[in-house]
Amino acid sequence: MDATEKTAQWQALESPVQVGFVNSNVRYSQERVPQTLPQSSYTLAAWKGEKVHTQLAVWSNKDIATVTVTVSDLKSGNKQMIPKGNITTGFVGYVMTDEYKDGCGYRKPQDFDSSLVADPINTLVQSVVLNKNTVQPVWIGVQVPATTPAGVYDGTVTVKADKNYVLNLSVKVLDKVLPPPAQWAFNLDLWQHPAAIARVHHVPLWSDAHFALMKKYYTLLASAGQKNITASIVNEPWGHQTYDDFPSLIQWIKKKDGSWQYDYSLFDKYIAFVMSCGINQRINCYSMVPWKIAFRYYDESIGKDTVFTGDIGTPAYNEFWKMMLTDFTKHLKEKGWFGKTAIAMDERPMPAMQSVIQLLKKIDKDWKIALAGDYHPEIESDVYDYCIASRLQFPANTLQLRQQQGKLSAWYTCCTEKYPNGFTFSPAAEHVWIGWYTAAKNMDGYLRWAYNSWTKDPLHDSRFTAWPAGDTYQVYPGPMTSIRFEKLIEGVQDFEKIRMLKERYKKEGNGAKLKELEEALAAFDIEVLQHRTAEEMVLKAKDLLNR
Repeated sequence: MDATEKTAQWQALESPVQVGFVNSNVRYSQERVPQTLPQSSYTLAAWKGEKVHTQLAVWSNKDIATVTVTVSDLKSGNKQMIPKGNITTGFVGYVMTDEYKDGCGYRKPQDFDSSLVADPINTLVQSVVLNKNTVQPVWIGVQVPATTPAGVYDGTVTVKADKNYVLNLSVKVLDKVLPPPAQWAFNLDLWQHPAAIARVHHVPLWSDAHFALMKKYYTLLASAGQKNITASIVNEPWGHQTYDDFPSLIQWIKKKDGSWQYDYSLFDKYIAFVMSCGINQRINCYSMVPWKIAFRYYDESIGKDTVFTGDIGTPAYNEFWKMMLTDFTKHLKEKGWFGKTAIAMDERPMPAMQSVIQLLKKIDKDWKIALAGDYHPEIESDVYDYCIASRLQFPANTLQLRQQQGKLSAWYTCCTEKYPNGFTFSPAAEHVWIGWYTAAKNMDGYLRWAYNSWTKDPLHDSRFTAWPAGDTYQVYPGPMTSIRFEKLIEGVQDFEKIRMLKERYKKEGNGAKLKELEEALAAFDIEVLQHRTAEEMVLKAKDLLNR
């Protein structure tokens, strides 16, 4: 559509200002008239304890100096209510995105079709300016208290633009309870990047100000059900592939007499801190098998940092790591963390992983191993937390055995997959679809490599020198949540609801409802996304959860 056609559509508006509820699965263009009728009322269905959302939009063919959004309490009768303090409003912002094209690989912006896309949700500002011929989406989130009695709760959302527009918002609370995120079974693993937080906020790395800022981001992540702490035990386990480096949490020191000392003070402080934010079930340590074999340490005999570059599996490599692992094992046991700690590896060659597994088990047979990568039956039994690429599946008998053994079996997406994914140009409902797919395949969770590995200017441009736009982060500096992140939470909650309903139906002997749910889940296969949208599939199946 050219500029003349766009302008004509804006001038043809029946009313110069349009306000109303719109589809939360749609990323509305900033400069095009939405092809939808705004709704003056909307009803959400929710379990007790669930976080639900909707989207409204304001669009106008004239300038509006100030747009504000306020909400009322949601009331059921005269006594019961969902307080307005449990309702958040955020102005949806726009960032530059590109397209999938060839997926992985270094890219130049001029080679890709780029555009502005709706994604960040700014809850930090109270008002915005709306320029003529533009759209301003607004995200509405409702956290239903777990103690809320079942019933319908009604209230209003007031949008002040050229005048006041009062919309009716209702939440139908069902007589079912979703437990708090810390108790969710879903194994969510979004990798954290502490150095990126220090850089965007202009504070010294590991300073008190840095920890205060990280708390906001990690608390937000914990609210999504995050289970794993990402801990770098060497410098740059991923070979400088991100805009910000990954510093080691452990300082390696080779003494003048040839002995080794390992300073765990920062590691201990950081792990305890992240646990205090609510992410406390597992510690994944990266990595004995980094993307580039160059382990940095401080050598007292020469008074500076140097690197060890011995190949994996060689006697020199094994001796280098044997001393560290022996000491690290003892330290973790003293802290009471050994049972929840794993040495983690990411997409590494199998011979290297076999060698490392053998070395680890010699140090202590109870060492846990986490792996994100291809499925290797040769090492499957050794891997506690096994996360496979989306194109793969665990054999059914293997998956069942792993569950019986208390092992974790999950899947991941990265730049390899066009869909489903969490790029800034990905359809929003694909993140919800991820929760359904995880349940359909009887897996335990989902991994994505970057929670906040931000680009140079993440609030304006989600494109990176490598990989499709948005691949490197799911939330924004602020912290600000995003359409993607909120939809991911929706999908995780759906997984929990599916799990709980299946357990309930089995316990009650309700074979009909169990069969109906299982048949709906059977439709969730990645190949189906070639001819059906994630939104279509999710909306059709959701009714089974909210009856």
